[in-house]
Amino acid sequence: MCTVSYVSSRDGSFVFTSNRDESPNRNATELVDLHQGGKRILFPRDTGAKGTWIALSDSNQFVCILNGAFKKHQRKLPYRTSRGLMALEFFEYRDLTHFLEDYTFQGMEPFTMIIYDRGRLVELRWDAEKKHVKELDLSGHHIWSSCTLYPDEWVARREDWFESWFQANTEFGTDEVLDFHKNAGVGDSSYDVIMNRSDVVRTISISSIRYDKTGMHFRYENLLNSTVENRFVALPKTSTNADFILSD
Repeated sequence: MCTVSYVSSRDGSFVFTSNRDESPNRNATELVDLHQGGKRILFPRDTGAKGTWIALSDSNQFVCILNGAFKKHQRKLPYRTSRGLMALEFFEYRDLTHFLEDYTFQGMEPFTMIIYDRGRLVELRWDAEKKHVKELDLSGHHIWSSCTLYPDEWVARREDWFESWFQANTEFGTDEVLDFHKNAGVGDSSYDVIMNRSDVVRTISISSIRYDKTGMHFRYENLLNSTVENRFVALPKTSTNADFILSD
């Protein structure tokens, strides 16, 4: 759960992409498509805790989890529940505001959670003591790297790679963003965006959400078995704030 980017386009669409850096033993081998609480939820299921690091819903919402908040932490087991299960529990709440107000964060391991909720893009960090909530510019571009795997120096380098890539491009569709997520770096497999540390931790998949006026297009690429799955989640036209508004 380690390198994540968000890139918007002039027409109001955007692409959200997550490289999952994890033990190959926790490779997600299936996409789960379920209906729960009146919502359709789509996500790759982690083989460990049976949760996920990225999930989207026809309620015009998605979430993505990265390990750690601001700095690498010492684990203090046991934790109340896994962060991957928390990602799914988000959809049990009516909206982001109710999740932030009512969810029990005490006892959770530190995390960074990127949340899209009906036209809001929010970064939530939990440092084991308090919540840190930051509203993000929906028309901008953003990148995150897990602080549990990457020291500050390499987080800053990745931000520089991302900014250089952004300035060098004029199109920001799924293919263009995937090019960054697959090729950015300096030839150091321990820290490049596609990473591999002696097969103990490596980039095992790339998940991408393209959001446009028709809905959310989900692409899941399993790098361990070289497979790609594509799914589409339509947004109900009657749901509050669900209509996609194109800029002029």
